[in-house]
Amino acid sequence: MDSLHTVSLKCNNKMKINFGGGNLSSDAGLLLLKEFLYTIGADKLIRLLFKTTDSAGYRIHKDDENLMQVILQIISAYFSDNCADELTNEPVMTAILNKDALASQPTLSRFYNRMDEKTLDQLENITRILRRTVYSVREPEAILFDIDSTLLDTYGNQEGEGFNYHYHSHGYHPLLCYDGLTGDLLKAELREGTKYCSNGAGAFMEPLLKEYRSKYPGMQLYLRGDSGFASPDLYETLEENDCKYAIRLKEKPRLLELALDEEDALYRATKDNQLDYAVEYGEFMYQAASWSHPRRVVFKIEKPYGQMVHMHTFIVTTLEFEPYKAIRLYCGRGRMENFIKEGKSGFDFASVSSKSMLVNANRLQVHALAYNLFNWFRRLALPASMRKEQVDTIRLKLLKIAARVVRSARYQYFKLCSSCPYKKEFYETLDNIHRLRPQLE
Repeated sequence: MDSLHTVSLKCNNKMKINFGGGNLSSDAGLLLLKEFLYTIGADKLIRLLFKTTDSAGYRIHKDDENLMQVILQIISAYFSDNCADELTNEPVMTAILNKDALASQPTLSRFYNRMDEKTLDQLENITRILRRTVYSVREPEAILFDIDSTLLDTYGNQEGEGFNYHYHSHGYHPLLCYDGLTGDLLKAELREGTKYCSNGAGAFMEPLLKEYRSKYPGMQLYLRGDSGFASPDLYETLEENDCKYAIRLKEKPRLLELALDEEDALYRATKDNQLDYAVEYGEFMYQAASWSHPRRVVFKIEKPYGQMVHMHTFIVTTLEFEPYKAIRLYCGRGRMENFIKEGKSGFDFASVSSKSMLVNANRLQVHALAYNLFNWFRRLALPASMRKEQVDTIRLKLLKIAARVVRSARYQYFKLCSSCPYKKEFYETLDNIHRLRPQLE
């Protein structure tokens, strides 16, 4: 047996270092996540429904195990496939996955390259079923669809990449739809970089609208989007599926002309006071050349504090709210920028490194599933004081906890760090998970 190599520090010869601390992990908080995934049936669902088209007769690392490993890595901020090589014998992850060793980087890369249209459908179906399970615990009264697009950078000659004039950069231009009330990512679709925002937005939203209309018939549906989604195709899809909407319109001379009375009223109201903030609201019926019928447009004209200019906001809407309430609802869509930012920085949505666009579409769906699983965990399991915190903060407080793993003849003991400052929150989270009573499918 090799003797333990111990070294002393010159700064203090009473300090000695060796690697005899035992089987240690810095990710013991993943045990909470595993318990949550088990409670909502996510691991069982992935095992039943996820399978790549694989010509091999036998594999040590099965598809569902690889998917669970990737999800755990993403939630733990080990975004790169290469991280798998450093996590091979990670004691908490291997225990959670019930494996002697994790899949390596080449294994995960081959796993991704086996993904196709079938796995894309499987991932979307898994997300839909898990969403129903989460709603069985706490069903929302309304859904506020926040639709937007973003840029995912590409490098080199990747299939489908292109120059996007809005972002002045090369990449993919995916469509994203969040629930503006909960932050759930309801749908994501990878698109070519040259696609305009509203291209295909109606077809993108229609399956989601039909799902909610059939599965949750009493739920109120609302949608808001910026001027990039001012498309008759999207309006008609929403109207056919009884979804109220508030979508911004680009400022045009005809719209300014129709709002002229309120513009004059604002000038009169601020004639003797050009410093303070002032605002006027109004509405009118308007039909653009490409619209099949007139639609209601509400607007806001405001004079910012300390300025003499007037700023205009025009919203086409089917909401029956007063103009100022409809515009207030639309302005709340700024939260979606935070959701997108968290998805890109906290869950690495931009990890679209494969040459194949279809493989990259699958990669985006896997990262979106990891985002949703964590968002449900945050909403249903975390203490109330932590539910508004960002993923990086929660990782630091609850997931990145040091632990020593000790095995006996019958049990595995995870001896967590004694000086952890969030013991109370850890046990409260575990208790919240055990109180959940989801209806599993």
